[in-house]
Amino acid sequence: MLLMFIIHEIQSAFLTLRLNRIIFALSIVYRHIRKKDNLPLARLIRSVFREFGISRPGTVYTDPTTDDLYSLFKEPGSVYWVAEEDGNIVGGCGIFPTAGLPPGCAELVKLYLVPSKRGQGTGYELMRKSLRSARRLGYDQIYLESLPELSRAISLYKKAGFEFISAPLGNSGHYGCDIWMLKKFRKRNP
Repeated sequence: MLLMFIIHEIQSAFLTLRLNRIIFALSIVYRHIRKKDNLPLARLIRSVFREFGISRPGTVYTDPTTDDLYSLFKEPGSVYWVAEEDGNIVGGCGIFPTAGLPPGCAELVKLYLVPSKRGQGTGYELMRKSLRSARRLGYDQIYLESLPELSRAISLYKKAGFEFISAPLGNSGHYGCDIWMLKKFRKRNP
């Protein structure tokens, strides 16, 4: 009898946890970038770099485009997704046709989250939306650059099918990044 009670309590707690996570996820709105997002996104990105001790040259921390992402993502072949909760930006991620990449390849860029949203599925959803957008834009492979200090993000990339490559691709200007990954989309059946 006691064992049945314990099992019931564990099941109830698990169900409550799952429902709370679903409700939590439903409170986030995913949308494309707007001009008014520039300042909050630049602050978010730079705060993540300071948090992880990677605020150095050769990264988006010092990249001037970080201050005007709205204009940057007007570039044909690009898209930037924003996660918003209660009117506050909690994350973002995008696809960009970085110069010098091979034909059919774009870069997954600027995936950053506020600390309270990490491990909650928000980053995964932003990346998923970005990768779907990349497919719709006609890309067949996606490249990214990162840093070892961002190990949780790197784990997320690996789960999504990205594989390590030995050298950088394209001309992002982010010479401070020393992790490079590539994901090839499976060919679609006609």
